[in-house]
Amino acid sequence: MEKKGTARQLGIQVISRAAKVLKSLEGQSEGLSLSAIAKEVDLPRSTVQRIVAALSTEGFLISASVGARVRLGPSLVSLGSAAKADIDRVILPHMKRLSVEIEETVDLSVQDGSVMIFIDQVVANTQKLRAVSSVGDAFPIYSCANGKAILANMTDAEIDELLQTKPLSSLTEHTISSLDKLYIEISKIRKKGIAFDKEEHCDGVCALGIAIEDPYGRNIAISIPIPSVRFNRNKKVIAEKLMEYKKIIEQALGSTLQ
Repeated sequence: MEKKGTARQLGIQVISRAAKVLKSLEGQSEGLSLSAIAKEVDLPRSTVQRIVAALSTEGFLISASVGARVRLGPSLVSLGSAAKADIDRVILPHMKRLSVEIEETVDLSVQDGSVMIFIDQVVANTQKLRAVSSVGDAFPIYSCANGKAILANMTDAEIDELLQTKPLSSLTEHTISSLDKLYIEISKIRKKGIAFDKEEHCDGVCALGIAIEDPYGRNIAISIPIPSVRFNRNKKVIAEKLMEYKKIIEQALGSTLQ
């Protein structure tokens, strides 16, 4: 029994180390050397070399230059596309129904480090004045409703690690640019389950956001951007509807595992 337990622990350790190597290469378009990766993940260079060799065999890493640098490979792009297709297949029909019911645009986003990237949306054409973000746009995680909803699902230690080394720049006069004030906001979100953006990312635009508990471990969120002129009078009804759809979507995602 001890041998089986030890083997299982070693297997988990190998996966964890491989994940760290992959994460160290996020955003490194020119790649990193083995020594640079070893320093980043705090592992011996020989260990990193073995992990890189295995990941390269599967196409998860490729050579970036003759200087022995490596970068993320095409197999990860395929996995990412498959993950997005899965998200779309399950969530998009519910987003469409939600948009019809509230007559507002509904956005789907995913966390990528310290930013939220918009990966899909349903635009409400019934409104002449609409707040619409482009698919592919990236917002600082602390400045938007969807990002703050994701932060509220993290531990304080995880938030510190993510944000303490980065200045919280003010995008508008309403942006929460103090980490202490952000923690007060996050505490409220943890109690209510819903996050608000009150012109913190863009003047004239407010939003409500929820984090979706995803069985695959992806940090995804749904948000509803609303022009400020009609935010206050509609936010209570939309917040209730958004929380209702949070349960519906999470149940739908959970059923895909059964």
